[in-house]
Amino acid sequence: MKIYSRLDALLRASGISGRENVTREKASELIAPFVDEIRTDVMGNLIALRRARVSGEEKGASVMLCAHMDEIGFLVTFIEDSGYIRVSAVGGIHATAAAYTNVVSNKGVAGLVAVSEDKKGEIKVEDLYIDIGAKNKKDAERKVAIGDWFVLTPSLKKLMGKRVCGRPLDDRIGCAIMIETAELLSDFENKGDIYYVFSVQEEVGCRGASPAAFGIAPEYSICFDVTGTGDALGAAPMACSVGGGAAVKIKDRSDICHEQVVAALCDIAEREGIKYQREVLTYGGTDTSVMQLVGRGSRAGAISIPTRNIHSGVELCDIGDAEASVLLAAAFVKSL
Repeated sequence: MKIYSRLDALLRASGISGRENVTREKASELIAPFVDEIRTDVMGNLIALRRARVSGEEKGASVMLCAHMDEIGFLVTFIEDSGYIRVSAVGGIHATAAAYTNVVSNKGVAGLVAVSEDKKGEIKVEDLYIDIGAKNKKDAERKVAIGDWFVLTPSLKKLMGKRVCGRPLDDRIGCAIMIETAELLSDFENKGDIYYVFSVQEEVGCRGASPAAFGIAPEYSICFDVTGTGDALGAAPMACSVGGGAAVKIKDRSDICHEQVVAALCDIAEREGIKYQREVLTYGGTDTSVMQLVGRGSRAGAISIPTRNIHSGVELCDIGDAEASVLLAAAFVKSL
């Protein structure tokens, strides 16, 4: 599979929530060979369609596969007379993890996140500022404007075995899995329409997937996203672990997955010998929550990728889990 190379390409196409155009262009380029039609809706979601290979009464159930392409970051709110740049958070910024890291702006300006020297105790987002090396405000304004955005500098490193770390694995790993799934299904004579949706603004409230699902009105939907693990030092007890296989979501804080979809995914994994684990997440949520509710609703489920250090510069996952997710998703679509 080409998951690593596709993930690497997607990681380097930065785009925070609401400003995903560069990421969208790269995702469109990568999935184009495997679909019949690509369009962008008014929200900015990239929707790729592989039409059913049959028509009329023979046509089967439609399915929407979805992964969000936005990432967390910073929005410039003020420039100090000294040239330091004040920012607000876009999405769930972990201030301590973000402190003293390298960032890059949508204009390609490099900088670093710093904290006031006299700051003691817990670090909050409002304590952070970005230093681009400017001499003063006028100097900084030559490179940065109010409303510009910064993200942690993209990276991807191979670790031991099939494990990788970097950012933003959340959720470019889901996007890479979906593209790989599209390639695997490109020779399949699908009876129903298959929609591949790269959604926007998930990190700020699952905003993009909602209108996309409303417009598509799929009978089934599957979300790909990262999930927490119980195998990190100090982690709360959780059955999911990195390297344990594709995680079939049962529930998180935002949704309860459709019982029929959960059962089907687990049955397929058992039958096909695909490594998997069952996921109950006591916090967080994904686009699954809106995909199952809009319009007439859909039978929604999720395949998660166990990931450590989520929303940091060193997110870690196992490519083997991603490969299992591809096999499971493709087999599920074929079963429809």
